Amino acid sequence: MKRKWGLSAAALLLTAAVILPGCANKEQAPKEALKSAAIKATTLNSYEMKSKLVINNLAIDAPANGESDSSTAQVLSMLKNADITIDGVYQADPMQTEMTMVLNLKGDMTMSFTIPMVMTTEKVYIKIPSIPFLPLPETVVGKFVELDLKKLAEQGGTEWNPGALDTQKMQKLSNEVLNTLMGEYDDKTYFKNIKPKDAALPEGVEAEQVVQFNVTNDNVKEALTILVNNALPKIIDIVSKPEYKDMLKIDDADLAKAKEELKSSEARAEFDKDLADLGKYLTINKFNVNTAINKDDFPVYQDLLMDIKVNNPDKGENVSLSLTASNQYSKINEKQTFTIGIPQGDDVITMDELQQEFGSIGSSY
Repeated sequence: MKRKWGLSAAALLLTAAVILPGCANKEQAPKEALKSAAIKATTLNSYEMKSKLVINNLAIDAPANGESDSSTAQVLSMLKNADITIDGVYQADPMQTEMTMVLNLKGDMTMSFTIPMVMTTEKVYIKIPSIPFLPLPETVVGKFVELDLKKLAEQGGTEWNPGALDTQKMQKLSNEVLNTLMGEYDDKTYFKNIKPKDAALPEGVEAEQVVQFNVTNDNVKEALTILVNNALPKIIDIVSKPEYKDMLKIDDADLAKAKEELKSSEARAEFDKDLADLGKYLTINKFNVNTAINKDDFPVYQDLLMDIKVNNPDKGENVSLSLTASNQYSKINEKQTFTIGIPQGDDVITMDELQQEFGSIGSSY
């Protein structure tokens, strides 16, 4: 049963993997436009970004279970129609990113959190919000807690790996993986152009071409078969390249084991069995990813519409989930303005100082 749930999750990961930039050349077929865009994406050196995720529906149908049912109902009430927005600015050189995340929860316990964050090559700063049901010390609320990535790595007994934040190398890796992945899928089955005027683009987004990737109940089994049998072995080979393996800190033994498992007759037999039963566990009502491209061949807007149902007939559980997500990009490769900046002085508190503040609170009781 664990494998069957994993297979359903893999179907969603497959579709999520194609959220990437497109190309505005109308002469290109949709898949070729997306493959060209993967190369174009490596030239993204700075941009502003607006992202949003909205949970339109989340429902769990399961056998009655007393107190846990009440807790589950409360959580579902909070998450239904909940949304997360992120406004951010990024530049590659010198590496600096700032984001402001706003989480809005609905239902009987309506609340909102705003969390600004800043990232540089070696440090991450997170502003501590005021949370009604979590009594934080007043001395820390509003300050930025500083996470020294190099120091944390040393404390954890691991080697500091600045390459893990090499965004340009990550873009190159993404380029290779996405080209390989998309190369295995049929253009007519999974990709299509849609007219910009029919794509429900937000105001201010000017697109020359919109490419849609679509997975349905009719093609999800084929898509997973292609992913496991064709694409994944090639992707493992890409990740095994020295420059990527070192960046991701992936062990050779783990890579060899993953590839061996894909080849094993036992794993293939189990996969084929789970795939044959997939219809019992996963229903895709809708799963579309649209990428809008401007006249300069850059992605300026992406959106995802997902409406699925995951079932566990052995336990009588059904989970329905509907959500929408979007990313909007502007000021691409322009000089950026950082409104938060890099926190300094009294605005910053270290992890050790934060722990001391919590310790003093606990000792007062």
